[in-house]
This record gives sequence, C-alpha cells and structure tokens, in this order.
Amino acid sequence: MVSKNEQAAAAAAAKKEEEVEAKMLAYALDDRHFSLVRNLHLADLITELNGFCGIFSVFQSLRYCLGSPSDFSPLWISMTLMPLGLFFDFMDGKVARWRRKSSLLGQELDSLADLISFGVAPAVCAFSIGMRSFLDTIVLSIFVLSGLTRLARFNVTVSNLPKDKKTGKSKYFEGTPIPTTLALVGVMAWWVHKGLVLEELPYGACAEGTFLELHPVVLVFGLWGTMMVSKSLKIPKL
Repeated sequence: MVSKNEQAAAAAAAKKEEEVEAKMLAYALDDRHFSLVRNLHLADLITELNGFCGIFSVFQSLRYCLGSPSDFSPLWISMTLMPLGLFFDFMDGKVARWRRKSSLLGQELDSLADLISFGVAPAVCAFSIGMRSFLDTIVLSIFVLSGLTRLARFNVTVSNLPKDKKTGKSKYFEGTPIPTTLALVGVMAWWVHKGLVLEELPYGACAEGTFLELHPVVLVFGLWGTMMVSKSLKIPKL
C-alpha cells in the first residue's frame, strides 16, 4: 500500500508539474515587445553577470595574445573575472530562494553562463599563456566539451538524484562541478606570477616544432574533463 507521505509527495510533484506547464504556456503566448527581457527575474540578471565575466575574461586573454608578452595585465584581469563569475553564480541561487521567484530560463541560463566562465574562459587563458600547439588545442577543446556534457547531464538528472530531506537539494554531484576548474586558473595565476608562460611554460613541450608538439601540462585539463563527466565520481554537497 502507498503511504500517506508518498501520496503527499506525488501530489506535490504533480502540482509543481502543472505550475511549470502553466508558466510555459504563458511564456509561449506572451507576444509583448521585449517579452524575453520582461520575463527575466533579478536572479536571471545576476546569472547574466556571470556570463559577462566569462566572455570578458576571454577577450582579455585574447588581448594578451595581441600585446606584449611581458605585459601580464590582461591575463590578471582575465583570471580575476573568472572567480568573480563564481560569486555571481553563487548569488543567483541565493537571490532566487530569497525572493522565491525563478524563471523558466533560470537553469538553462545558469548552465550556459557556467560553460563560458568555467569552461571556455579557462581554456582560452591556457591557450594565451602558451598551450597553443595543435594537440594542445585538441585537449583544451575536449576539456570544454566535457564541461558542456557535464552541465547537460546535470540538467537532465538533477531531479532524480537523492535529495537531502532538510534542504531538498541533491546530496551529491555526479562528477566534479564545472566551477572546480578555478583550481586550474589558480595554478595558471601562479605561473604568470613567476613568469612561467609561453616558452617558459613548466615541463616544456614534447616533439617541439612538429605536428605532434604537445605541452605536458595541458594533460591536466584533459584529466579535469574526465573527472567532470565521470559518473562514478560523486562529490558530496556541502
């Protein structure tokens, strides 16, 4: 027999699904001018700031490639913007829970902003400081795609993961969350501080000057990508 708690949980889930469907219908039928912007909530705007930090970080990394190799100021701006993006990533959820309001776009916006700030931006920064060979860029591309895949899996499976009874949040992450790539940014910041960039990149390059040229340090990005898409690696939520 079905317990009363199970019946209540099923009823709550059905009610929530009906609310989501009603919101989706209202959103689809909204033909006002600038309806997309009008349907954004404060939490969504904070998420957009996360995305802004990410894309501006990319531009600063590229600016370093175009300027003097000894002028690290664009790199410092780039690597500062990534953890600033994490601040906005943390705050959007706080604001949504505080105001008890969230839009249908919220989760998708959050994932896309995270991909830019913690996937694309670190990869472009790594390219800028010296991981520029053909094989380097293949590994960095796999790193970004791993982040993309991990975020897509999270969006699909988050509702089915075991929940904490008190908070209602998932008990753990499957694979390392994409913001953990900031650890790699911290390592790159140390290298920049020590001037270990371009030709001075730690551990040098293998098969230098050939099609197979590879900087061994780029393999850390490949390893991080593997950890992000891992299903057996479960990271408890704090």
